[in-house]
Amino acid sequence: MDVTYLLDIATEAARAVGPRLRKAFRSRPEVSTKRDFHDPVTEHDRAAEETIRAVISARVPESVIVGEEGGTSGSGDLVWYIDPIDGTANFAAGLPFFCVSIAVAARGELVAGVVYDPVREDEFGASTEGAWCNGTPLRSAGATRDREAMLLSSYPTPADLEADGEEALRRYGRFLESFSAVRKPGSAALKLAHVAAGWSDAAYGTRAHPWDVAAGALLVRQAGGVYLGDPLAQGSYLAHVDGFDLDGSVLAELAPR
Repeated sequence: MDVTYLLDIATEAARAVGPRLRKAFRSRPEVSTKRDFHDPVTEHDRAAEETIRAVISARVPESVIVGEEGGTSGSGDLVWYIDPIDGTANFAAGLPFFCVSIAVAARGELVAGVVYDPVREDEFGASTEGAWCNGTPLRSAGATRDREAMLLSSYPTPADLEADGEEALRRYGRFLESFSAVRKPGSAALKLAHVAAGWSDAAYGTRAHPWDVAAGALLVRQAGGVYLGDPLAQGSYLAHVDGFDLDGSVLAELAPR
């Protein structure tokens, strides 16, 4: 199937939930939890995913849909990965760093994806033909070494602290010492989109799911940056702009191989 058509569907589905999310933003919606209190969900996550699923199913019924909230459904050669609100904690609290992430794979290869920031109305789209933000081609370029670079990282999460103990804190300390700036903004997909745009220089995370990173990984790669890790399997990821010296970085020991 034509990748431009698939990108158009992903874009349509992402934008379909924009008005709802903008209206609900900073309304302090009721929050429930999934795995634990660090993993929030709202009625808007579920409703947005239902809308996205409906758009995709209507346009491409021969699809498998894998959503963060609704699990896996459908059958077909195309597999869609949906995170209706990546950065739910930010959304629920009123912090404007969250997005809608939708990607599609054909025969195990990512072919199109969208990361949509409904607050800023930034639409990051990628396909096998390139990557764009609001229609302008993206070029993932920026700092070449840690001391000049902005790192976006969720590490260490509570799960990382439990698994790695004091080493997690020592590692985070090395991040702070080595990088010009380290930020923990709270949305893997949007972090990757910003690396693709060259607005930040590197991103690192652990235990990411495909719905978190699939669209962002395609954005980074198609913009000329580097994405390490398997975006279609749960695990760690590392992304950086083109020309960044990973071998000379404190991130080198963490790079997925």
